[in-house]
Amino acid sequence: MLDAAIRARERTVDRRMAKLYFRYGAMNSGKSTALLQAAYNYEERGQRVLLAKPAIDSKGEASIVSRLGVTRAVDFTVPADGDLAEIFRRARARLERESGRPVSCLLIDEAQFLSETQVDDLLRIALEQDVPVLAYGIRTDFQTIAFPGSRRLLEVAHSLEELKTICRCGRKAVFNARSVDGRFVFDGDQVAIEQGEVVYESLCGQCYLEESGGVLNHRRGPVLDVSYADAPDADFT
Repeated sequence: MLDAAIRARERTVDRRMAKLYFRYGAMNSGKSTALLQAAYNYEERGQRVLLAKPAIDSKGEASIVSRLGVTRAVDFTVPADGDLAEIFRRARARLERESGRPVSCLLIDEAQFLSETQVDDLLRIALEQDVPVLAYGIRTDFQTIAFPGSRRLLEVAHSLEELKTICRCGRKAVFNARSVDGRFVFDGDQVAIEQGEVVYESLCGQCYLEESGGVLNHRRGPVLDVSYADAPDADFT
C-alpha cells in the first residue's frame, strides 16, 4: 500500500512540474506552424496561452506568420534589453484578469534572438511560476555559429526536439545558407538588416560545404587548445 501511494505521489508531482522545451530546426522546418498548432491544441481544451517573440524579428510585425499563411498576433514582444520575466508577469496578470482562467503555457517564436539572460528567465518562469514554456527557433546562423539564445536553450532546456526539413538534394537540412541579391554569402552580421534582397536556404552539410568552398564558421569560431601539458587525463585513456 505504501509503495502504491509513493508511486501515485510521484506521478502527481511529475505531472505538475512545468518544463522548458526547445524545439529547433533549420529554416523552413515548420517551427512557426508547429507553435501555432500547439497554441490551438491548448485553447481547444479551454486553456489560456500567451504568445511572444523578440522585437527584433520584423517579419509580420507583431504577429507570428507561418509558411502556410496562418497568422496570429502575439501577446507581447521582447525588446533586446527587455526584462522578460517582468514582461511575462504583466501579460499573465492581464490575461488572467480578463479571462478568469490561469495561463497554461508560454510560447516563444524566433527564440534564437533572445539574450542568454532572457532564456534564463524562461527557465525561471517554468520552474518558479509553474508555467510550461515552449521555445521555437533555429540553432545556428548562416556561418554555422550558434545564436546566443539558442546556445543557452541547448544548455538549460529540459527537453530538446528537432523539427526536420530537407535540403534541395533530398538529405536532411541542418544549416542555413544566406544569399544576397541571388548570391550566396558567408560573411556579414549575424542578423541581416537592410542588406539588399536577403534569402535563406536550408542545406545539408555537404551542400553547405559545396557552396561555401569548404569553409565553416568563416574561420571566426573559437579556437580551443586541446594539447596536453603532460599526459592525457587517466579517465580518457
